Amino acid sequence: MADPKSFALDEQVHRYLVEHSTPLDDVRLRLIAATAELGPVARMQVAPEQSSFLTVLTRLLGVRRAVEVGTFTGLSALSIAMGMPDDGHLLCCDVSEEWTDVAREHWADAGVEGRIELRIAPAAETLRSLPADPVIDLAFIDADKGSYVTYWDELVPRLRPGGVVLVDNVLWRGQVVDDSITDDDTEAIRRFNDHALADERVEVVMLPISDGLTLARRR
Repeated sequence: MADPKSFALDEQVHRYLVEHSTPLDDVRLRLIAATAELGPVARMQVAPEQSSFLTVLTRLLGVRRAVEVGTFTGLSALSIAMGMPDDGHLLCCDVSEEWTDVAREHWADAGVEGRIELRIAPAAETLRSLPADPVIDLAFIDADKGSYVTYWDELVPRLRPGGVVLVDNVLWRGQVVDDSITDDDTEAIRRFNDHALADERVEVVMLPISDGLTLARRR
C-alpha cells in the first residue's frame, strides 16, 4: 500500500519512487517498524522519501545547527542528525516522553545521540528561550497545526542568511483546496501557507513531497 501521507501518488508510483532512492539504513527501517506497532498514531511519522530528503538536504546545506519542532518517535530527527557532522547540534522540541523514548533508543542505535538535544516542554516556550542570534542552518516544523505560525515567527529570525526552514503537512491530504472543509487544522494550515508566502524575509517553494512540504530560504 502507498504511504497514506503520499496521497498524490498511487501505490505503484510511490513504490517506484522509494525503490529508486538510496535505501534507508537498518536503524531507520527498524524505527519505522517500531512506530507502525503503535497503531493509527504512526501516521504522524514522516514518509520514507521524506526521511531520505532530510538527510540529503542536511548534507547539501552543511548543517551544524538545527532545530526540530515535533519529534514524535524520532525518524525526522534521526534523518537530520545522520546528515550532520559529529559536532553538529540538533535541538528537538516535543511534549511526549513516551514517544520520544522510542526515538532515543534508535538515535543511540545509530550512534547520533550525541548530536541531539531533546527538550520536553511546549515548543513555543523552548523557541522563545533561544538566543536571538541568526545562527540556525535548518529548522523543521511538524507539530500541532494551530501553532505553525507561532513556530515560524520564532524560527525565521533565528535562521542565518541562506538558512532553510521546512514545514510539513502543508497540503493536508489535499484538503487545503476544498472550501467545504473548515475544521480547525485545515484552516490553520491555510493561514500558515498564506503567512509564509507573505513573509518577505524568505523565498518559498511548496513541494509535493509526502503530505506537502514547504521549503523556505532566508534571504
